[in-house]
Amino acid sequence: MGCASLSLLMRMLRSGSFSDKRILLIDKEPKIKNDRTWCFWETKPGFFEEIVYKHWNHIDFVSAEYTATLDIFPYEYKMIRGIDFYNFCFEEISKHENVDIVYGNIGNWHWTREGISLTLDNIEHKITTEEVFNSIYLPSSGQKNTTLVLQHFKGWTIETSQPVFDPSKAIIMDFRVHQKAGTTFAYVLPFSPTTALVEYTLFTKTLLKPETYDTELKNYIENILGIKVYTIKDKEFGVIPMTNEKLQFDAKGWNIGTAGGQTKGSSGYTFQFIQKNSEEIVRKLINNESLNTILPVPRRFRFYDNTLLHILYHNQLPGKMIFTNLFQKNKPQQVLRFLDNESTLIEELKIISSLPTWPFLKAALKSSTSH
Repeated sequence: MGCASLSLLMRMLRSGSFSDKRILLIDKEPKIKNDRTWCFWETKPGFFEEIVYKHWNHIDFVSAEYTATLDIFPYEYKMIRGIDFYNFCFEEISKHENVDIVYGNIGNWHWTREGISLTLDNIEHKITTEEVFNSIYLPSSGQKNTTLVLQHFKGWTIETSQPVFDPSKAIIMDFRVHQKAGTTFAYVLPFSPTTALVEYTLFTKTLLKPETYDTELKNYIENILGIKVYTIKDKEFGVIPMTNEKLQFDAKGWNIGTAGGQTKGSSGYTFQFIQKNSEEIVRKLINNESLNTILPVPRRFRFYDNTLLHILYHNQLPGKMIFTNLFQKNKPQQVLRFLDNESTLIEELKIISSLPTWPFLKAALKSSTSH
């Protein structure tokens, strides 16, 4: 019942084409917490537009070498809160009697002649089914030359008594924080002059001690943003795997979300890739077309991601330098298209040429020989 499963199910329900199907949703517990935030960018209203909590037309990039407020038109940088997403989806699901929800800890499952055999809370169940969509990501232990970088973050929604934020723009990367652990930045999403979500984010191999995130958030808010008096209204913590692992859509049922390779290996962005994938799956189902005809991520984008991932993993270049060059030497719209895997080859060549040549060339050779 995460982003991928609910995005797929919502499109199925809203299409009106699956009222003759029984749909089973399984997860370990109800979604009743505001446990995460999704950020993404679009040029037009999207499928979940009515629950966009806040959007910004300008973004700030901040580092010692380059600081700028960037106009991203025709894009808007958007944010959806987890609790709004869950409530929106389950309100719609409650209107459809053909959807069943079961809670329990999911164990192993395998195909049978009639459907699947599934272990739930250590009890085996035989389920007759046509299709299975799985969004549980389990890191592979069998693939060679697999690189895994963790994007981990902790965020506080804070409120101040005095107006200190500019709600017309979001800080998407602030590299004024120290880089001792690896690529580290903060971002600030202002909702009003007195309220904002402040996140402390790292791209590293291992997690920090739990108390370290709090220490660094406090330091960023008080010493870098200069906000001394504030109240913490909400907290969130998350870990996103950034990997060159070959995640198959058509392995053991249909893998969706991170499990199906919808998390961008070099940046962790997932929400919009899930939306595009969900839309294509539902279109294929309605048209009675094989889901095997859904194409994987174009190889050139996997190559770019693997190269950058190799550099970050082996700390061959500071991530701070890479992202500073990326935003300083390219139009923000081109960077956003590139991160969305929607750029043209000409745009990609320009972006690549703006990055340090020799480290990327060495990493590219390594990446191409290992995959």
